[in-house]
Amino acid sequence: MLLAPIEEKMWEKSPYKSRARMSDDEINDKYESREKRILTEINRERLPSFAQSLKTQKYMDLRPFYQRRSRWDAKMQSRLIESFLINIPVPPIILFERKYNYYEVMDGQQRITAIQDFYENKLKLTGLKIWPELNGRKYADLPLNIRAGIDRRSISSIVIVAESTSDSNDEEALFLRQETFERLNTGGVDLSRQEVRNCLYYGKFNLLLLKLARYPIFANAWGIPTDDNSEELLTNNLYKKMEDAELVLRFFALRNVEHFTRGMEGFLDLYMMKSVKFPDRDIDLLEKIFLQAIDLAFQIYAEHLFKPFDPKSRTWKEDSYKAYYDAVMVGFSRHLDKAEILLAKKSRVIQETQRLFETPEARLLTGGGKSKAEIQDRIRIFDEMLSQVIGE
Repeated sequence: MLLAPIEEKMWEKSPYKSRARMSDDEINDKYESREKRILTEINRERLPSFAQSLKTQKYMDLRPFYQRRSRWDAKMQSRLIESFLINIPVPPIILFERKYNYYEVMDGQQRITAIQDFYENKLKLTGLKIWPELNGRKYADLPLNIRAGIDRRSISSIVIVAESTSDSNDEEALFLRQETFERLNTGGVDLSRQEVRNCLYYGKFNLLLLKLARYPIFANAWGIPTDDNSEELLTNNLYKKMEDAELVLRFFALRNVEHFTRGMEGFLDLYMMKSVKFPDRDIDLLEKIFLQAIDLAFQIYAEHLFKPFDPKSRTWKEDSYKAYYDAVMVGFSRHLDKAEILLAKKSRVIQETQRLFETPEARLLTGGGKSKAEIQDRIRIFDEMLSQVIGE
């Protein structure tokens, strides 16, 4: 199977694992060596000063799609400003100090953006419940006493200091960073696992996941609107929670299924951690592999892509299944060099696929089995079916 060069090497170093059985002396030594591993600072800053700081270059990274895809509308932003006005506690934002005095937003992007828009007079207050008299006004239009009252309020931040996650064991440091973020997250709406990965392991590979998730063939197969300006897009559950990007990640990770560990979520976490160091040329190759695999699968299954066959009704199901998607994508990626043969035998591939769903192992293709062995078997039976068709 075609792997990127970095993938062939990245498993040589086993992931960090803490030993479950240790003597009391070893436990004490571990505690003493790591007692101050998580270094945090808690800061409070007046809103006008905070808004002014955001204008400083290389102060805070607010990447436009850094966290969740759904965005606060003007009403939600206005409610935050009203909370400051009436002095309702606002959860602190969480920052990661990537470099000295340069921060990466881990949680709180939408609160920060609301404050920024308000002080730059981009936000027209709307939907206020306690102060409806202020609806329709911008910061510059507010009565002086109201402005002064808001200006006295502060935003709190929890800063994870860079030294906290500096360690000779890179993966241990990344696991520590992920655990810290998940325990400190105060965003009000639980982040999905992929949204957490998007926050913590942001980089060119993560951008690739987001890009490929918008590939029309992929999006259509999962019932995701392909128009980026569609209102339906922001209400699509897969898109909202970045589960579409997670599906793309599953493909890349499960091509390395022999290294599967920590369960599906943990394995995807591990692959994302390793992806931070992927060079550009390998990311380009991975993109090519994904596109070739899904294009080949679509040319064979068309509108039935990733939809299991129901032997009872002799029809294809209407919904795509993750387990079947895994098998199809990884299976075809292993035979890209035989694409012309598979296309020439399209009818046989479809016939043999239908036959697969008549066997007892079909349960593996529709979600049954979460262990490493079962996931390997899921991929194996589809791969062997393709190999059989090619060899006929």
